[in-house]
Parts: sequence; C-alpha cells; structure tokens
Amino acid sequence: MSMVQITLPDGSLRDFSGPVTVAEVAASIGTGLAKAALGGKVNGQLVDTSFIMAADAKLSIITAKDPEGLELIRHSSAHLLAYAVKSLFPDAQVTIGPVIDNGFYYDFSYSRPFTPEDLVAIEKKMADLAAKDEPVVRRVLPRDEAVAYFNSLGEHYKAEIIGSIPAGEEVSLYREGEFEDLCRGPHVPSTGKLKHFKLMKVAGAYWRGDSKNEMLQRVYGTAWASKEDLQLYLTRLEEAERRDHRKLGRELDLFHIDEHAPGLVFWHPKGWTVWQTVEQFMRQVYRDSGYQEVKGPQLLDKTLWEKTGHWDKYRDNMFTTESEKRDYALKPMNCPGHILIFKQGMKSYRDLPLRYGEFGQCHRNEPSGGLHGIMRVRGFTQDDGHIFCTENQILPECDDFTKVLKKVYADFGFNNILYKVSTRPAARIGSDELWDKAEKALMDSLRHSGCDFVISEGDGAFYGPKIEYTLKDAIGREWQCGTIQVDFNLSERLDAEYVAEDGSRQRPVILHRAIVGSMERFIGILVEQHAGALPTWLAPVQISVLNITDAQADYCREIAAKLQKSVSNQGLRVELDLRNEKITYKIREHSLQKLPFILVAGDKEKAAGTVAVRARGNKDLGVMSIDAFIEHIAADIASKA
Repeated sequence: MSMVQITLPDGSLRDFSGPVTVAEVAASIGTGLAKAALGGKVNGQLVDTSFIMAADAKLSIITAKDPEGLELIRHSSAHLLAYAVKSLFPDAQVTIGPVIDNGFYYDFSYSRPFTPEDLVAIEKKMADLAAKDEPVVRRVLPRDEAVAYFNSLGEHYKAEIIGSIPAGEEVSLYREGEFEDLCRGPHVPSTGKLKHFKLMKVAGAYWRGDSKNEMLQRVYGTAWASKEDLQLYLTRLEEAERRDHRKLGRELDLFHIDEHAPGLVFWHPKGWTVWQTVEQFMRQVYRDSGYQEVKGPQLLDKTLWEKTGHWDKYRDNMFTTESEKRDYALKPMNCPGHILIFKQGMKSYRDLPLRYGEFGQCHRNEPSGGLHGIMRVRGFTQDDGHIFCTENQILPECDDFTKVLKKVYADFGFNNILYKVSTRPAARIGSDELWDKAEKALMDSLRHSGCDFVISEGDGAFYGPKIEYTLKDAIGREWQCGTIQVDFNLSERLDAEYVAEDGSRQRPVILHRAIVGSMERFIGILVEQHAGALPTWLAPVQISVLNITDAQADYCREIAAKLQKSVSNQGLRVELDLRNEKITYKIREHSLQKLPFILVAGDKEKAAGTVAVRARGNKDLGVMSIDAFIEHIAADIASKA
C-alpha cells in the first residue's frame, strides 16, 4: 500500500499509510476540527468528508465559517426539508431542491396545497430529524438501475430526471435515515450539523419551468451557520418588508401597478414630483458634464435591429408590431438611435469626444413572473448616455464619468459603492491590443478616482469590457445601477465613422454609460433606502402648513404662498391643511406621510408673525419667523442631507 501525502492550506504536509478520508485528516489535526468539518476541498473540488483520497492531494477542511460550508448547510437543509415532507406526507413526490441566495427551496407534487400550519409542522419535523443526528451516506448506481429504483418508490419526477441522463452513466444518491434522494452532492456528514434554519413561504412553480406542465409547490427556506446569523437575516427581512417600495408607494400615494398594464407604472402626482426632481437633477449633471441631450423615436424598423443583432438574439424580449407590411419593434435600448443621430453629417476628430444623453424610454418583454413593483418592469426610462470617442480618449472619459457618478450617488445618500471590472470573454471581437488598452483604461480610471475594485475575468460583453457600479443601501443590500461599457462593435455594424487627423475614415469607440440606470428602479431603491422618508430636496411634499382654528386660515394661506415663491425662486413644495380637525389629529396624519417639516400656526403665532416648526421624527424645532424657517430649509435642501 503506497503512502498518501496531504498538503494543507498553510503548506504543511501530512503523511498517511494509505488512502484516507477528509474526515480522517480532520481528526488527525484535532478533535475540534473533526467535529466542525462539514466537507473538504480536494484539489479545488468540493467533496464530502467521506471522500477518499487515494493519491497525494491538496486539501482544505470546510467548516461553517467558510462560504462553501454555508452552501453545504443550505444544500443539506433542502434535503432535510424533503425528508420531513416525506415523513409527514408520504404521498408527496419530490422533485428538485437547489441552493439559492440566502437559503434553499424544494419543489413537491402533492394532492392539495400546503397550508401555513403544514409549514410549521414540516419545520418542527426537520428539527426532530436533525436532532437524531443521522449520518448522510452516499452511494452510486447505474442510470437505469436508479430509474427503476425511484419508479419503484413512486418517485416518477426523480425517475424522469435520471432518465434524461445519458445511458451508461452512473448517478449518486444520498441517504439520511429513511429518506434517499438523487443528488450530485456534496452534503454535510450528518443531519445534526443542521441547526439554524427556518421555512419562509410556499409558492407555485411549474415542473421544469414549463407552463404546460403540472404546477408544483415550492417551499422556500433559509439556513445559516449560527443562531445569531439566522436572527440577523430575519431582522433584515423584517426591515426590508418595512421598507418595501410597493407598500410605501401605496401608503405615500406615489404610484401603482395596474393589471391593465402589467410591468408598467402609473405615477401619481407625488410620485411624479419625485421623478421630475431626480430627472431635473440628472439633466443638470448632463449639462455640467458636457452632454448634449437628444431624443430618439420609440418605434424603429426591424432592419435596424437586424443590423445590430437584436432581431436574431433578443427578439423574444422585444415588443414588435406591423404596419403597412413593415415590421417594427419598440426599442429595448437607446444605443442604435444615438448612433443614427451621430451619423447625421460627417464628424471630425475635432468633434470628439461627442457626448449624447437621453432620458430614453425603453420596453422589454420581461416574463410576468420576474416583474417586481417598479424595480423590474417592462417599460422603463434610462438616464442613458453614449460617448463617441477615440481609443486614446477612453481613459479620460471613464475617469471623468466615475468622478461624476461618485458625486451623484453621494448626493442621493449612497456613499458605499462597489466597483467591478468585467474583462474579455473567450468569444469576442476586436484585437487583443485594443482590449488591452480598453481594460487598462477602465482600471486606471478607477485607480485615478481612488476606487478599490475587483476583476471579473471573462465577464465582459463580446464587444468590449465594462465597469459595473453597485450601491450598498442602509440595510446592506446591493443594487447594481451604474455602468460604463466600451463598445468596439456597434459603430462597425451601423457604419458610424469620423474623419481622423490624417484624413482617413475611422470608427469611433462608443462608451455606453448610465448613472442611475432605470429611473423607475432607482426611485424604488431611493424609497427603500430612506424607508419612504425622502430627504427634503427629494420629498414630494416638503412642508405642511396647519392651522389650529379657522381664525388662522388666512394667515396660513399667506405662509404657504410665501413658501411657494421662496428658495432661489424655485419655490417650495407646500401642502395646506385648513380642515376643521383637532391639531393633534392633523399632525399625526401628516407625520405618517413622512413629511420633512410641519408648520403649525395658532393665535400666538399669527400675532407674532411666526410658526411652530416640527421636523420629521417628532422633533420640535420651536417657534421661528417665516424668514428664519426659509433659511433653515434652504440650507437643508442645499446640503442634500
């Protein structure tokens, strides 16, 4: 029997007299590690602790502290869920149960819908089975034998899955107690490793994602390495629910989604005020950054989309129509229109960089199941821009863009930004020299702006590399919004060119850039970031003026009129409430609308020409003159706090 040498992550070596399992190596290091081991990484491959190493290998012991350990916990929790369901509902058939972000799910076929009470019982059963600490044991069967085995159990979905595997191949099964499931693995060594989980909800899901197939029941769960991590996640979920833009959109009367226009937004006056505030702010950013605003048509002939490649590769996601025997599509993006504008009249190298910006409305035929409030819609508006430049201008343009983007995000209250550079994929156009120059320009632009970044190898588009800018919100969620993409392709496809300094005709490089991305989605993010309590400069109503009795009605009207004409002649957004209601009732009602300021006037205030000022969060700012309050709110707006 030959010796087996195991190399550990710290470079140390361990020699064994023959084949050895991951669990045995862990035990040789220490009892604590042996107990904590959930799996192993052998020569980079994730495996069970029972995996046998018969030759020299590099090994990392995986515990709950490792990301892979958490994945093992969640994968095994999905199987524990299936075990519990089969224990309680023997007639249920199991299908698939993958790991997803923050948890797992498992799809079941059963004669009736699972109820909330069923979910409670299933979770309790999972806990009971975990407490048994039953070993999770792997075995391998030939494909046809596995098909016959699952058919004999009445598990026809599993048999169908295995039947799709090529003949002659083997499949792995994992058993825990009385339950055995098809799975590639790996899994935790025993059910006792699964302690911190919770079932979240039940939803419908078609078998194999096809609406022609049976509707299954998808049970979602979450699982974590510790009780504290589980509780933190549940608390984050509660906070996310409190901040849900759909709920706040209704409560604050901002917008609604209607079944007559799925995936499209009906903006109410208050919501449209927020939209206009964001748009006008971004329009000023355009102007300050040297962009010329343009506007392209919504409907474009199919011949254009054939040239860009969208008709062949993206047609299912486009809304199309026909008129007078010509096919058209609603634009899913603004780039082709901007190139057609660029092509009007010959451009010179002296015209470059040429920057076009558009608040362009786009439509994409997203699946109805993927729609989510105003975060994922079928009709959206982008703060879209395209920079037509030379290769040597890529770096300064990207550098300037990142600096502007950071300032814009800070103004909206986002100071935590993640940066990712996506580099050349295997299938691409353009020379390696050009890709080298573009990738270096993107990275250098981030370095110049003092931004740490990660590189995502091979994730660039076939036409060029890109930077993705991701926001981190108040509760730690990440939202990818901004982007700048280098494009060597579209100017060739659509025959865009300029006259170079030597008189030759050259193709411009196109930089596709957006800061907020989808306006709808960004406003949804803002609402959730601020839990509906938008900063004063963004708030749809900034001030509510309230009288105590009818005797102050005219005085309150004078206050409102003065405020509406103040602050650099832009005016403040004021609501006047002269209803014959108790002042405490009116204050509470306006507070629930998350207004930045409430002004109250009674007889004393009227006599003195003042107002009592309350700020959001039930803060009493005392009595002020109108001019003093105008100075106060003007400073608040200017600071964008």
